[in-house]
Amino acid sequence: MANDAPSISVPDGRVSVHIADGIGTVEFFHPKGNSLPGSLLRQLAAEITALGEHPDARVIVVRSGGSGPFCAGASFDEFSSITSAEQGADFFSGFSRVILAMIRAPKFVVTRVHGKAAGGAVGLISASDYAIATTNASARLSELAVGIGPFVVGTVVERRVGRGPFAAMSVDADWRDAAWGERHGLYARLEPTVEALDAAVGALATTLAASNPEAMAELKRIFWDGTADWEPLLAQRAAMSGRMVLSDFTSKALAAFRAR
Repeated sequence: MANDAPSISVPDGRVSVHIADGIGTVEFFHPKGNSLPGSLLRQLAAEITALGEHPDARVIVVRSGGSGPFCAGASFDEFSSITSAEQGADFFSGFSRVILAMIRAPKFVVTRVHGKAAGGAVGLISASDYAIATTNASARLSELAVGIGPFVVGTVVERRVGRGPFAAMSVDADWRDAAWGERHGLYARLEPTVEALDAAVGALATTLAASNPEAMAELKRIFWDGTADWEPLLAQRAAMSGRMVLSDFTSKALAAFRAR
């Protein structure tokens, strides 16, 4: 039986949920490269949390809409409009909420990555239990290029790919191709086309929906053992970003970025 939740929209963006055959799918979309303003981040976290509690959803699939990037990361427009450290901390806490919702859900989270992933998007992929991507799904941590660092999402990215690869991504802010992502564990597997990606995600989700929920929940606890203190840690990291976004250096970096 299918169960569709109403699509929750913000200006020019939306989050929608669909439950069918034990698979709960949450999709986000924004016309600016699937970027994520604070309102979309809050809705995404809320819907993932709700799917984790929904008896009809035995596995969760996270995906984005459209055929362009998987996600361009934080909304540049909103990022540029921050005027106080408190506002900045709240904005960057949006990614904390989604990461925590994904790792705390008592069900496997499978993420479908159909295109490029930048900044905070790499954190969302890293918070998955299993990510499948196309061979075009390059990734980068772009934060240093606009005068800050990947402080919030870096917590989960480092855990996923290891400290060395995380440090390299943070320092040079260059694109890594999908093969790099698979080699370092960001992606569990790659598919050559979007059609093959959808087939692979569907097949895995169907298999997991028919698997033992208790076994999957126990594995999930093992996967994320050692993250009990992440709420205060991520709040501290968000506050760090919130202060830094107000610096003169970051203001100049943002102005230069806008002028490109």
